[in-house]
Amino acid sequence: MLDKVKGARKRAEKGELLAGTIDSFLIWRLTGGKVHATDATNASRTLVYNIAENAWDDELLSILNIPVEMLPEVKDCADDYGITEKNLFGAEIRILGVAGDQHAATIGQACFEPGMMKSTYGTGCFALLNTGSDLVRSKNRLLTTIAYRLNGKTTYALEGSIFIAGAAVQWLRDGIKVIGKAEQSGKLADEADPTQNVYLVPAFVGLGAPHWDAEARGAIFGLTRNSGPAEFARAALESVAYQTRDLLDAMRKDWKGASAKTVLRVDGGMVASDWTMQRLADILDAPVDRPTILETTALGAAWLAGSKAGVWPDAKKFAKSWALERRFQPDMDGSARAAKLAGWRDAVRRTLSVP
Repeated sequence: MLDKVKGARKRAEKGELLAGTIDSFLIWRLTGGKVHATDATNASRTLVYNIAENAWDDELLSILNIPVEMLPEVKDCADDYGITEKNLFGAEIRILGVAGDQHAATIGQACFEPGMMKSTYGTGCFALLNTGSDLVRSKNRLLTTIAYRLNGKTTYALEGSIFIAGAAVQWLRDGIKVIGKAEQSGKLADEADPTQNVYLVPAFVGLGAPHWDAEARGAIFGLTRNSGPAEFARAALESVAYQTRDLLDAMRKDWKGASAKTVLRVDGGMVASDWTMQRLADILDAPVDRPTILETTALGAAWLAGSKAGVWPDAKKFAKSWALERRFQPDMDGSARAAKLAGWRDAVRRTLSVP
């Protein structure tokens, strides 16, 4: 737009034309154009923010020819973002908390200690590992990001994305029609023949981290004459656990603080399935915490605002209030886990045509 719209660049250089992420647009509208701001997590996703220096990157802005005058002020996640216009809600409301999507989930899951990990299982999957003050440059094809910034202190994370998670269940329901409702998948998987080793590599739209192969396509290995709907359901749900294990292994290679005792905190539609979460704990060989979702989400939103207002002055108090519904502990035999992982990795290699 700066290149094509007549006069746009000159107006941007004068600060008359502004740009930002969706949160900065909402803040602008809510405050009646008084505040042009964003938080560090949203800024970090623009690709023109230096996450090490916590500032807009002059070199990148110069390369892309973007005037810094048009960009929002970058604040902490818990900060003063102004007051809403009274006519919008019948009263003035102070805006005290802003965070990006996965970063907000990390806060909501109270993952405030380095080494804590959260993973959201929706259509796809997004996993963040808190690395504290360590800005880890991944050597295993993961993303380095800002987890959150509070009181001027930046906490970093390693992030990995899986393209297909809940979408595999949708495929069971809508594609091959072996289930009528998504919630039936766990029960059907539990009925699968344990002697069969069927693996689904759900590369329907390619494979995400740590493989990053957009050209890969889905494949099924290990089919026998006795393979049926139950085995397909188990393979689809297990594929999510295997992909998560691939992410966790990559994170452990990148950062020494990612210990074998990592606890994964989960959210998203798939976590309602006890069978899936237990299998996830087995494949990861680590505990999986499932929160009371609505209460945790409300607590996370309140904590962002409350921490600024002095209601919850530190993360430890919020962490204690975190609402755990259930913890799934791994119970799979170690040799069985190793065999299952070997089968999965062989299936991925064949899918990717790697010798």
